[in-house]
Amino acid sequence: MAYLPSEPAALRRARRLARLLDSAFRLPGTRWRFGWDALIGLAPGIGDLITAVVSVYIIRLAGELDVPLMIRLRMLANVLLDFIVGSVPLVGDLFDAGFKANLRNLALIERHRAEPRSLEE
Repeated sequence: MAYLPSEPAALRRARRLARLLDSAFRLPGTRWRFGWDALIGLAPGIGDLITAVVSVYIIRLAGELDVPLMIRLRMLANVLLDFIVGSVPLVGDLFDAGFKANLRNLALIERHRAEPRSLEE
């Protein structure tokens, strides 16, 4: 989605972080994208923790955007799943590259902003 001057700064930050973490790079010759989450997650032990902290910051930004608690809990579940499975050597790294928790969470934020009541039910 393109930048709109009327967009809240929190939404722009969430969008930028989600894209950096989950789709900053493209594998040459393919349409497959991955981000810093997959790369930083390769560092044993600390990598997944670092990206989880940034992912939780995106949830905090969602709170600034008045995203309801139930949606933010869904977002937290995505981050926890990404963190737990991502912590498993090798399999977790592949999962990190494919699951894209931050882009999923960004979609929840943007869907709520487009249709505020549809996700709360």
